[in-house]
Formats: sequence, C-alpha cells, structure tokens
Amino acid sequence: MFRDAHAVSANHAPSFDLDADHRLILNETDRFARKELYPLSARMDAEEWWPEDAFPKIGAQGLFGVTAPAEFGGSGMGLLAAGVVLQAISRWNHAMALSCVAHDNLCLNNIYRNGDERQRRKYLPDLCAGRTIGALGLTEPGAGSDALGSMRATARREGDHYLLNGTKIYITNGPVADVLLVYAKTDKDKGPHGISAFIVEKGFPGFWVAQKLEKMGYRGSQTAELVFEDCRVPVENRVGPENRGVAIVMSGLDLERAMIAPLCLGVAERALDLSLDYARTRQQFGKPIGSFQMVQSMLAEMYVTIEAMRTFTYRTLAVASEVEIGEGGRGDIHKLTAASVMFAAEAVHSVLDKAMQVHGGAGYIWDSEINRLYRSIKLLEIGAGTTEVRKMIIAGELLKGMPA
Repeated sequence: MFRDAHAVSANHAPSFDLDADHRLILNETDRFARKELYPLSARMDAEEWWPEDAFPKIGAQGLFGVTAPAEFGGSGMGLLAAGVVLQAISRWNHAMALSCVAHDNLCLNNIYRNGDERQRRKYLPDLCAGRTIGALGLTEPGAGSDALGSMRATARREGDHYLLNGTKIYITNGPVADVLLVYAKTDKDKGPHGISAFIVEKGFPGFWVAQKLEKMGYRGSQTAELVFEDCRVPVENRVGPENRGVAIVMSGLDLERAMIAPLCLGVAERALDLSLDYARTRQQFGKPIGSFQMVQSMLAEMYVTIEAMRTFTYRTLAVASEVEIGEGGRGDIHKLTAASVMFAAEAVHSVLDKAMQVHGGAGYIWDSEINRLYRSIKLLEIGAGTTEVRKMIIAGELLKGMPA
C-alpha cells in the first residue's frame, strides 16, 4: 500500500509555489511597478510626497479590485492573486504598496464582502479604477491594540442619518482618501458588540483631516488623524446590520494580516537583490566583498529566510481566500494569519538587518535605497496588531479548552 501511495504522490506532488497564472500576474505587475512606480519612490520618501496620478495608473492595469467581480470593475480573482500583486509592488515602491493594501484590502474588499448591492455599485467601480482612494478608520488615540474595547467614536441615529463623533489616528491614506470605512459605537452599553461600520465620503459635513502625520518609514504613504464632529452619514451608508460591525472588523483583520505578509516578502526580496548587486561590485582588499565567506553567509541566510517566508505567505493567502463573511476572528484562520504576519515581519527584519550589514556605511546614508527599506521594517511588527498581540492570538487558539 505504501509503495502505491508513494508512486501516486511522486507523480502528482504539489509544487508549493505559484501556478502559471499567478506567476504571470507577479511578473507583469513587477514590470509595471518597476517602470511606473519605482521612479516615484525616492521623492515620496524624501518629501512625504503623494503622486496623484499613481492610483489611476494602477487601476488602469487592473491591479485594484483583484478580489471583486468584473461587474463591479474588479478582476474576480482570489486573495492569492491580490497578494502577489502587492508583493511585486512592494519590491519597487513599498510606500505605494502600503497605500494600495489599505485602499484595496481594508476598504474596497471590505465593502465588497460586507456591503449591500447598492453600496457595491456606488463605490466599487471608482475604487477599482483608482479614480477614488479608500481608507479604513479603526484605530483611535489611546486605543492601539485594544481597538474595539477602547473605541470612543459614536454614531447616533437621527432619522435617515447617523451623527458620527470621534477621532481616528494613524489612518493610512487618511489625507488623500475619498471613501472611508469607519467604525463607531452605536450602542455603548454593548461594548465591542455595539459597534457598527459606515461608509464615509470626504465631503460629508462634519468630517475633516486634523493633521497629516510624518513617519520614519513608508513616508510617501499618507497617514493622518481624522475628526468627526456631528458628521452626517446616511443610514444607507451603514455596512451590515446595526451593532454587527465586530464581525466585519475581525474577518477584515484576518485578511489584512494575510496581506501584510506579501508586503514583507516583496521588501525582503528587493533587499536581497540590492545586497547581491553590492556584494558583486563593492571591492575591498582587491576583490569583491561577495568573495568573503562572512558576506556569503549573510546572503545565504537571507535567501533561506525569504524562501521560508514565501512558502508560508502563499499558503496563508490561499487558505484565507476561502474565509466566508463573518468567519474570521476565531479558529484556525485567526491563528494562521497571525502566525504568517508575525513570521514575515520578524523575517523581513532579519533580512534587512543583514542587508544593512552587507552595505556597511553606504547603507547607513539616509538617501540610499537600502536605508529606505530598513526604515520600513518596524511598522510591519506594529501594524494590524503588534507582534505581541499576534503571539497572544496564536497561543489563545492553541490553548482553547484549557481550564482557567
């Protein structure tokens, strides 16, 4: 029996890699990002500059709305396809990639998965085309990892509108967003189970950007503090039933964590390529530094780390693609996505640390590309739940059923 099983498995062994279609998506996106987005990256970092024509170009390539059906302007593919798009963009402009994932995954995909038919038809076509920019409004001042329990933003219904009041902070795309998916408490007595989700447009009365925030890394990706003061939101812009926003948050967070891993992967891949080029061309003691065994050791370790990251990232994206609405926030997918982003964030930190060492003084210069990449890595251990929170999620799922 074992021999027969071995023969079958040998002939039909899975590759544990991208298939031809996903490989094509990765390569075509890589070519586009290298040509159109890479030339923007230095200025975006130096000036915290936002190139207004970038999103329409990305949308014209069909790189937004990858998970949304064609009837709404999307491509009708899965989360793995969206992940490899993000991986390729991250190689050449990681700040733009961060804005893309906030737009495409946190806003667009959430509206597609949880919105009604009218909301989908109203908002998705422009988001898919890059004509409008999306954002997610969850984190608040003083809330951080306890985003739901500490939420103070409220929404009170008055007739056919809600009056939204509160402040959101560290909002990616906040200064440039046209459409925001915002969470607020509609029943304060119910705690996290009294939260609702709303689609807010930048022109709604009572909403404004309080301040644009400058960052250490991902500097071209715009970040802001947002204020809502009796912001009038039509009832028809509530996403899902009232007080049922927690299910949207939790399933969305699992998908967000799955999508941060390919961002880490793209950054790490670029760092290795830069390090290999530098090791081949930088001369010391009359020979390329790549001929020295200690440099070779660092390059080999970087490669192994990236390959492990790649396998874990693709596997998690494939599994997360099957998550149904409301299924996130618990069980195996909750554990797996937390583990994937935890590993990827720590792995890209390790890769960039070695890459900086290979580059030496040249890498320590602010304007160097490896320096830009190095300044990006810490956010990936903080955003979408810190590394410590990810460990709590994993352990909590592993120990479920244990007596208190």
